[in-house]
Amino acid sequence: MKQDLFGVVRRRVLLALLLVCPCVTGCKERRTEPGSVVVIIESSPNNLDLRVGADAQSERVGGLIFDALAKKDEHYELQPWLAKSWEQPDPLTWVFHLRDGVRFHDGRPLEAEDVAYTIRSLIDGSLVTAKGGGFNAVDKVEAKDRLTVVVHMKRPEAGLLFNVSDGLFGVVPRGSGRDFGLHPVGSGPFRFVSAVQDKEVVVARNHEYWAGMPVAPAGAQDIERVRFEVVPDAITSALELKKGSADLASNVVTLDMVHALESVPNLKVESGTGSPVVYVTFNVTDPLLKDMRVRQAIACAMDRQAIVDAIWRGQARLADTLLPEGHWAAASDAELAQVANYPHDVARAQRLLDEAGFPAGKDGVRLRLTMKTSTDETTRLMVTVLQQQLRAAGIRLEIRSAEFGTFYADVTKGAFQMYALRWIGSNEDPDIFRYAYASTSFPPKGGNRGRYSNARVDGLLKEAAASSDRAARRGAYVEVQKILAEELPGIPMWYPNNEVIHTRRVEGVVPRGAGSFDFLTDAWIR
Repeated sequence: MKQDLFGVVRRRVLLALLLVCPCVTGCKERRTEPGSVVVIIESSPNNLDLRVGADAQSERVGGLIFDALAKKDEHYELQPWLAKSWEQPDPLTWVFHLRDGVRFHDGRPLEAEDVAYTIRSLIDGSLVTAKGGGFNAVDKVEAKDRLTVVVHMKRPEAGLLFNVSDGLFGVVPRGSGRDFGLHPVGSGPFRFVSAVQDKEVVVARNHEYWAGMPVAPAGAQDIERVRFEVVPDAITSALELKKGSADLASNVVTLDMVHALESVPNLKVESGTGSPVVYVTFNVTDPLLKDMRVRQAIACAMDRQAIVDAIWRGQARLADTLLPEGHWAAASDAELAQVANYPHDVARAQRLLDEAGFPAGKDGVRLRLTMKTSTDETTRLMVTVLQQQLRAAGIRLEIRSAEFGTFYADVTKGAFQMYALRWIGSNEDPDIFRYAYASTSFPPKGGNRGRYSNARVDGLLKEAAASSDRAARRGAYVEVQKILAEELPGIPMWYPNNEVIHTRRVEGVVPRGAGSFDFLTDAWIR
């Protein structure tokens, strides 16, 4: 607790310095290269091979290096990309027709056998990857001819198309092995140049990009090179932006820092609604958390709106499901109201803990829990407020923060009681429920890190995946969301706005709903 208080004091002092000082120790001089921009990221990508990397940085940076078969539009509908078209001649067969003339960054043509190899490598055991679970319904894949891929399924799987879409999937050259992420070769708008762990990733413009790259307006310059600089500390990130030693940060600094930076003449803030969702996951195998009444009590002890108001300055909307607002499969408020819900109610939290066998001790403490987080500043602030909120219900919450690699390894291994993260991109399709909560999705086969298991949920997910009727699929997914809303293996918290801060030398920045870095393909330099 003393460390948390020290962190809050330090943050307030440095935020004050941010408002009045041109620089403090920690800012670095710009290393100018013609046509280059510096983008701040909070941590190194775990793996730039999109077959393996499932963290936000891997998918965001990797999404610039690789192309997928399909691409999501602003309404989360899937549009042709590397595949110019597809069809299903029967429920167990998908046929993808590829564009001709696409080449990898090393000059090799991208053909059907590369797509087939990419999918096979996700299911044949040659890779250790949580993304393989999205393809476990695939029986075999064949290259029918140079530009035609046929995927044969063991069972109908409507979510296959989403799993081969941008951010989640990237076609690799045939023969790419386990170490491919160290020197990735894709076909995307930027090519990989170099990477140094915990320091930077550098990519360069692909002038031969098959889809074309926008040309900068008269008097401006194309972005030729992007250096993603790893800066784990949000205050340092804000200071670098203010000084101009970095050009851009997407959803990196806290909202009070965004507010402070809005007044800096050389900076501009782009804001808009986004699809990522912040969530808390419980380890439901933990002796203290296996009783859902304890999880329900924690939900009642939370005041999510107060956190949004205090930390996000209202720049976020409360979430009741992992799916983005307005998604066709998202359960409505009326549908979720049919089951138990858990608004902020400390007295009810205490009653639930009594029922679960956790009476208050002489010191008022009912149980002690530990929550793991990364060193992300906004998340740490959130959990600090949450710590105080749970205290009122008799729950003592210890916070353990670690750099992202260590933190992510722990949650993947199940070495946690609670943790907080955000789903980015992967929650734009209802297959997120299979990935996050199906009994078949325990790591490394998926993202069910809390080891939740419910036979009814598994059955509904299989039913939804097997149907081509959107109305029937929605009905099954709504039932899944109702069960999750009652049993609470995790708690959807809120949808934060996209907040992209950039120097005025960079123009044409239009944030994407998923928080991707795709805007770098359209932006330019003055």
